[in-house]
Amino acid sequence: MKIRQLSEGAVNRIAAGEVIERPASVVKELVENAIDAGASRVEVVTAGGGKSLIRVTDDGEGMQRDDLALAVERHCTSKLSEDDLFDIRTLGFRGEALPSIGSVSRLSIASRHAVEDHGWQITVDGGAKSALQPVAQTKGTRIEVRDLFFSTPARLKFLKSDRAEAAAITDVVKRLALAHPDIRFQLSGADRQASDFPAAAGSGALEARIAQVLGGSFVENAMRLSAEREGVRLEGLAGLPTFHRANSLSQFFFVNGRPVRDKLLLSALRGAYADVLARDRHPVVVLFIDLDPRQVDVNVHPTKADVRFRDGQLVRGLVVGALKQALTEAGHRSSTSNAASAIDILARSGEAPRQPSHATQSRPSGSYDWRASAYRPQVSSAVGVAEAAAPAFAEEQHALLDIAAPSADARAHEAAPGDDLQRLPLGAARAQVHETYIIAQTDKGIVIVDQHAAHERLVYERLKEALAAKGVSRQILLIPEVVELAEDDVARLGERADELEAVGLVLEPFGPGAIVVREVPSLLGDIDIQGLVTDLADDIAEWDSATRLRERLDHVAATMACHGSVRAGRRLRPQEMNALLRDMEATPHSGQCNHGRPTWIELKLSDIERLFGRK
Repeated sequence: MKIRQLSEGAVNRIAAGEVIERPASVVKELVENAIDAGASRVEVVTAGGGKSLIRVTDDGEGMQRDDLALAVERHCTSKLSEDDLFDIRTLGFRGEALPSIGSVSRLSIASRHAVEDHGWQITVDGGAKSALQPVAQTKGTRIEVRDLFFSTPARLKFLKSDRAEAAAITDVVKRLALAHPDIRFQLSGADRQASDFPAAAGSGALEARIAQVLGGSFVENAMRLSAEREGVRLEGLAGLPTFHRANSLSQFFFVNGRPVRDKLLLSALRGAYADVLARDRHPVVVLFIDLDPRQVDVNVHPTKADVRFRDGQLVRGLVVGALKQALTEAGHRSSTSNAASAIDILARSGEAPRQPSHATQSRPSGSYDWRASAYRPQVSSAVGVAEAAAPAFAEEQHALLDIAAPSADARAHEAAPGDDLQRLPLGAARAQVHETYIIAQTDKGIVIVDQHAAHERLVYERLKEALAAKGVSRQILLIPEVVELAEDDVARLGERADELEAVGLVLEPFGPGAIVVREVPSLLGDIDIQGLVTDLADDIAEWDSATRLRERLDHVAATMACHGSVRAGRRLRPQEMNALLRDMEATPHSGQCNHGRPTWIELKLSDIERLFGRK
């Protein structure tokens, strides 16, 4: 077989297949170029989802005549000094974007540098370059991309609908706008509703830009993060566990100002929220990581969306630690959007009620006997296994359930609420309704508490404290179990042996293709050891962390807390209700139950007055 050199057009089209996946990729490259040029305003106009037209205009530095001629040549860039690929301080540096775009579209670039009297224009039609022409142009650059993929119709067929492609462009602009609050971004076109993100300045610039992009409700329901470790700095906002979404589209990560989608960061986020969020829900975060450019490699893929950290565990530990500390400091905070949802539900009439939660199922009308109900505490099979495997731990767990027998009636309303209690965040208990919800009065409104969900979180946090203080008890296997795995999985597990031993699993390599398990956490009872070890190996391979075992331990503790906490349908005395409120105020993560649902909702007086038309 004879080797031959590919033509320039073929090389450019191959590069375009890597760099230009869809219209959103074009917008990303062009807007990043505008940011690198020092623009203070970037305007993006699209049509046909970016397939028909993409126009990006900026007021940046602009290009001189000779620079413009080189801009459409491959691997020509002004952003890489002395060919140092390990000290990259700009968003673009490869010199592939413009020639790749020009090879699959009709590209027109007009630019003017401040030192020149007029601008210059060049066009590239399917890879064919025109001569430079003078043009009337203000300082900055205007780039038009028309008929994207006209020269590669097969690529065009793989694009999605105009609406979907327009949405992808919007997402790209939002991510870049979040990273650069000092720049004004405008997005318009025949295929979309216009968006304008004015430049923000000052100490609150980041919060202002986040509110522009994600809405003010996120800022109201977010925790401020600021942490630093060994030269790596983390800033940003992370949403409360009760402020979540059905997908991960509202998770934004930035490394040195570059939007990225990194597995390590996703793993850190998953680990930090694992204990406070339902598995099918996703937190909302905007996180910025800044570090020495030599400590991160952004030259992994032409799209520059993937990065590799030199010390990934340092970055992961910083993210997980900062998020967990913020969640702990948030204490009993719950999403303010819960109140809006409650008002919306109350304002509606004639609609079928929503499916009740695990703690509030429908009951027949008439008298209610908590002793004969399905809400009477039962010990599940999972709890029974755990108690059999760890009786001392189970006894301690029962001791944590320090709730007296139900009283004949809950008459909190007969005693006037003290001013000192009303000034507390969750106020003073005033009543218990339907033997399920506690109504408390504060200076500014009322608080409704789901007693089962709240107590479930309190018990769970105490169980975790007991586990942390005493460690995870281990059960020695009479006959050690050998699990056969691939050699690379054996190596990964061997490297994490100390970490796994800390949570009760003792194992060691057993030849090149097997692991021998000698001890397991007694809290888990009779488990599928082979399945557990296989899952752990998969976790380490995919997420670079062995979280599956800790999740299983937490799940057993959560199950014990759920079945051991005070049930819906149980009447509480006023002292018990107030004691529950005070415990919630002092306990981390008490704003949501173990399943990620809110434990309390606050209605301001203004909200209640609006319900009755008083405002």
